[in-house]
Amino acid sequence: MTETLLAIDCGSQSIRALLFTPDGTLLSKVQKPITEYRSENPGWSEIDPLVLWELLGRCCRELWECGEDPAAVKAMSVTTQRGTQIAVDERGIPLRPAITWMDERIEDRQKPLPLLWRTIFGAAGLSRSIMSVRSECEVNWIAVNQPDIWKKTYKFLQVSGYLNYKLTELFRDSSGAQVGYVPYDYKKQQWAGPSHFLWKLFSFKPSHLPELVEPGKPIGKLSAEAAQHTGLPEGLPVVSAAADKACEVVGCGATDATVGCLSYGTRATATIHSPKYFEVERPLPAYAGGLPRMFTPESSVILGYWMVNWFKEEFGHPEQEKAKKIGSPVEVFFDDLLNSTPPGSHGLTLLPKWGRDNGRSTPVKGAIIGFGDVHTRGHIYRAIIEGITLELRRGLKKIERKSGEKIKILRVSGGGSQSDAIMQITADIFALPTERPHTFETAGLGAAIAASVGVGIHPDFDHAMQAMTRQNEVFQPDPKTVQLYRKLFKYVYLPMPARLAPLNKAIRRIVG
Repeated sequence: MTETLLAIDCGSQSIRALLFTPDGTLLSKVQKPITEYRSENPGWSEIDPLVLWELLGRCCRELWECGEDPAAVKAMSVTTQRGTQIAVDERGIPLRPAITWMDERIEDRQKPLPLLWRTIFGAAGLSRSIMSVRSECEVNWIAVNQPDIWKKTYKFLQVSGYLNYKLTELFRDSSGAQVGYVPYDYKKQQWAGPSHFLWKLFSFKPSHLPELVEPGKPIGKLSAEAAQHTGLPEGLPVVSAAADKACEVVGCGATDATVGCLSYGTRATATIHSPKYFEVERPLPAYAGGLPRMFTPESSVILGYWMVNWFKEEFGHPEQEKAKKIGSPVEVFFDDLLNSTPPGSHGLTLLPKWGRDNGRSTPVKGAIIGFGDVHTRGHIYRAIIEGITLELRRGLKKIERKSGEKIKILRVSGGGSQSDAIMQITADIFALPTERPHTFETAGLGAAIAASVGVGIHPDFDHAMQAMTRQNEVFQPDPKTVQLYRKLFKYVYLPMPARLAPLNKAIRRIVG
C-alpha cells in the first residue's frame, strides 16, 4: 500500500482534495467550484462557511469513490484563501456569513485613537493608511453594525482556522495563515503583545484568537464527526501548513531570495522566500512564509486572474465551444488567441487596477489605452495578461531592491501557469528564465510537504522540499521581445497611474 498525504486547498474559486505521494507525485484530485458567494450590497462579498465544509467533505468522499484508499493517508494539512474572516460561537458554529477578502465594505464610525498614537502615526506619515485599515477591518464593521453578533463571538477565524476546527474540534490555526486585519505581529510571527498598537486599531480581545501552531507541527487529530464527514480514519494527524500563497512558494521549491515566485491565481502575486523581514509597500507587512521563521514579502494584483476569467466568460465563448466539441482543454484555444497577437498588443496597454488597491479605502480605477481599428478580442486578452505581468514585474523589482539579493530565476504556479503562451510572456517581460513546477497544484503540494514533516515521513522541510519538488519546463526570454517590453514598461506602463490620476479623481467626483 502506497503511503499518501492529503492536502485540502480551499481557494477563492474552488476547493480541492489532493493526494500526494512522499516524492511529490499528485496521485489523485477532486475539485469543486465555489459558486455560493453573495453580495447584499455593492462591493460586499460573503459566503456561508458551512458551504466550504460541505464541499471539503464531498471532495474527500469522491476520492475514495474513485478508488483511492483512505487508510493509506498518513496525515493531512489545510491551506486556504487568505483574509476571509469567520465569527463563531463556543461550539464553532458560524454566527454570520464569512466576510471574504474580496469584500470592499468600509466603516468610518470608529472611536478616536488616543492622542499619543495619533501623534506617532502622524509623525510617521501613516495617518491616512491607519484610517483606511481601521475602516476596512471586518471585526470593526461587525462591532459597529452587528453588536449583538459581536457580543456572542467566541472566536474570530480565518478559513483555515475554521476548517481546522471542523476537522479536530480544536481552535488552532497556522502561524503562517494569519493575513488580514487581525492583531498579528508579522515580524515575530505570533499574536501581538499586550502593548502593541494593533489592539488600539481593532475591536479584538485576545480571547477571540485561536492558538497558533507553526507550519509542520501537529494541530490535532481527526475527530469522529469529521471522520464520518470525510471518510478518513478517526485520529488521522492534522498538521499545520500555511496560507495558500505561502504554501505555493514551498511547493515551488523556493528556499531563498534568489528565486522569484509568481502566483497566477484570483489574486496574482509576486514574492520571494526571505529570512529577513521587510515591508514592500507600507503599511502592508511581510507575511509569514510556509516555512517556520521565513517571510514572503509580496506585491500583488488584487483581482489578477479574476480578470482573465472575466474575459473568458464575457468574450471567450468561441474558444469554450471549440474545446467542448473536441474534448480539449480550453486553455489550448486561448493560447492560440495569445499566439495570434504580437507582443505589445499593437500598443494596447492595460493597467490592472480592479477593486480596492492595497491600504486604500478608495478603489483605484483600471484602464486600457491605445485602442485602434486593428485591435481584436485577441489583443484585449493579451493586453490583460501583459498588464498583470507588467504590474508584477514592477512589484518584484521593488522586492529585489529591498531584499538586496538579485533574483536569478522565476517559478510560476496557479492556473495561469498551465499556459505555454503565458509562461513565455512572463519570461519575456521579466527577462528571466521562467520555470514551471512539475505540478501547478503547488499550494496543495506545499501543504502536503508540511504534512510529511509533521508525521516524520521527511525529517525537516529541507529534505521534504528536495524530495517532493522539481521543475518541469524552463521558458527562456527572447532578446528581441525583451527589448520591446522594456520600452513599454519604462515609457508607457510606469507613467500610466500618475497620468490617469486626475481623470480617476474626476470620475469619482462625477459618478462615484
